[in-house]
Amino acid sequence: MKNKLQRFKNHLGHKEVSSDFSNQLPKLKKSNEEVPFLDVWKKANTTTYYLENEYCLIREVHYPMEHLHGRYQFQDFLTAIEMWNKEPVQHPLSSYNYHPEDLFFFDTETTGLGGGAGNTIFLLGYACVKNNEIVLRQHILPEPGLEIPLYYSFLESIDYTTLVTYNGKAFDWPQVKTRHTLIREHVPKLPSFGHFDLYHASRRLWKEQLPSVKLVNIEKEILHFERKDDVPGFLAPMIYFDYVERKNPEGMINVLKHNENDILSLITLYTHLSFQILQKDPNQTSHEKVQLGKWFHYIGEKRAAFETFEVAANENDIEAKHELAFHLKKQKKFSEAKSLWLDVVKGGNNRFKKQACIEIAKILEHQFKDYELAKEYTKKALTIHGIDQQNIPRSKDKFLQEAVKRLERLKRK
Repeated sequence: MKNKLQRFKNHLGHKEVSSDFSNQLPKLKKSNEEVPFLDVWKKANTTTYYLENEYCLIREVHYPMEHLHGRYQFQDFLTAIEMWNKEPVQHPLSSYNYHPEDLFFFDTETTGLGGGAGNTIFLLGYACVKNNEIVLRQHILPEPGLEIPLYYSFLESIDYTTLVTYNGKAFDWPQVKTRHTLIREHVPKLPSFGHFDLYHASRRLWKEQLPSVKLVNIEKEILHFERKDDVPGFLAPMIYFDYVERKNPEGMINVLKHNENDILSLITLYTHLSFQILQKDPNQTSHEKVQLGKWFHYIGEKRAAFETFEVAANENDIEAKHELAFHLKKQKKFSEAKSLWLDVVKGGNNRFKKQACIEIAKILEHQFKDYELAKEYTKKALTIHGIDQQNIPRSKDKFLQEAVKRLERLKRK
């Protein structure tokens, strides 16, 4: 393996190559020549696409809408789109006014993880709803230098509204744009897409409960889909260059299956995120509700945030009570906010407890004019923060500075 990596290291994207990359390698196959191991490719549902004297390979797989991938059937995706079209809530992942056929689930495999012209895409994969089934296609680069038929076959019939990816805004689509720039005079233009990036959505909901939000972790822990005999993504470049050298597609077919699972998981993940955001998942945890409420608040959907925190608070989630109290305070419902913060002081961790004590002190001072009790809650916050009341140190700690300032003011009052 070390020897192969050494042999292929110049392909792995560490060096920039000239924009005339397509002329650096010979075009070995003509349309009237036999593709190596064509019988193996055909068994993998793959056909050859010719463009003048060059070619690429295209694999196509069909799935019925009843197919189960993880915790959902693909027909549940249709339900998710239908639900979005009945909901007035504004959200970055909303498919309001969309049809199921409008979404384009997309993923690539590349020769390296870096950006720039030295990183080549050798696999363009996507899936969509067509004729009441899921159609998955993968456009395969037989060797570096044959990118014109690869991109021509990919772009000649694209007609979709929104791209759905996992970290595609930062990686996949910028890479497509970079490679397209090098051959743009020979292939169709890139279409303008909307973009649903499910990586950022997954971070918002699950980053605190998972060690990482890599797609494989989301699949296992959230979507209940576990891969069997899967090729790790980091090995894909080496497998590709081994295929370029030997032409035997055995390893590449495993990479195609890996990519296929990535794409199918995007459909299941978008379905699950839709059920989460629209709160139609009967198994949604209070923690997920809290993270969703924060997301609504961040995008300015204050009413949806309030209602989401309220539901989680009724399930006795301490963080939800803490967040809901802030909303009630802004609505000048000071007694209700104070009551929730008292619950937080009783049942929260130290981070929430000390913040709740300060918020109670603010309400007591400014709304109820109870300076003595406000002073006691400020002292309680300092104690929880680990400060000795008899020996308060000088510090740049913002919480400490503000609490001490409040305490001194209350003493004067």
